[in-house]
Amino acid sequence: MTKNIFATVLTYPAPSANYRGESEESRTVIQKITDGRFEYAIISPEAMRNALREMLRRYDLPSNRERLHNEDQLSVKFTEYPDAERFADDYFFGYLMALDKKGRTDLEKTKGKDHPFKRDSILRMNLAKALAPYRHDTVFTQSPVNVDSPWKNADKSALLHRETAVTAFQYPFAINLNDVFAGPGPDEKTRKEWLAVLLRAISELSDVAGNHARSLFHMAPASIVIRLTERLVPGYDSYGFRMDDKGGVSLPEVLDAVLEGDLPGSEIHLGGSLVRDMDGETKEALVAKGARLHRTAMEALSAVSREVTGKAIPGCPDR
Repeated sequence: MTKNIFATVLTYPAPSANYRGESEESRTVIQKITDGRFEYAIISPEAMRNALREMLRRYDLPSNRERLHNEDQLSVKFTEYPDAERFADDYFFGYLMALDKKGRTDLEKTKGKDHPFKRDSILRMNLAKALAPYRHDTVFTQSPVNVDSPWKNADKSALLHRETAVTAFQYPFAINLNDVFAGPGPDEKTRKEWLAVLLRAISELSDVAGNHARSLFHMAPASIVIRLTERLVPGYDSYGFRMDDKGGVSLPEVLDAVLEGDLPGSEIHLGGSLVRDMDGETKEALVAKGARLHRTAMEALSAVSREVTGKAIPGCPDR
């Protein structure tokens, strides 16, 4: 039976005014959801997927879609019709061509009658949710007016009102390996190489959403839990990281489930600051149950990559 990769990533905490929704006048609003009695800042999976697409391109994988940054609205350009056998981004992230009758005819003439006009995504992701509740913090900055300049954006100076959060984010992702190695795509060797690079991109995820000139926030994992299993669900809370009153971070449900035998330790990889901050007794108990512990999240992802592709993540230290 084919295995599945289930994982939850926890980022490092940092001040952030990114990932905003619509702005009203000079007020920039962070997107949020309500969970229980509190609101939490969120980041969309679409924003993270877009960043991963751009990273695959920077890693020199063949990519079809390109973001155009000098347009009046969010814009992309496809080099050719989507093709999962030739382009890594079409292969991993899927596509939908909502074609009219003429568009279908043109597609058939160019790619053949059996070329799929839609493809599901191999990489599944959900919202990134802040670890700490939103506290209604705001930052004010002044935008100067251009004087004696060849251009200007406004007739007077403006006070910019930005909602701001200081928090880590956690988000889950999943990959069905049957989807990786079956269906349209390149040869098996190339699929394995591409998957290793995708896992590297997750380990270095950055440039998610916008507003980078004002707010730098990395989405790379500070800590990660990964389960490699034949089950179709992870078997634990996909948003299971918790913050205590002193600001420390734990993963109580997963650790307890492994120690009590509710989850097979041999399927679990833990990596990053969660492991580095763990006491020696807990480490020994987890290892005795078969769990693999890694000092960095990249090493945890690289270990999973070696297990499913035979290849370590490019650039990961070998120790």
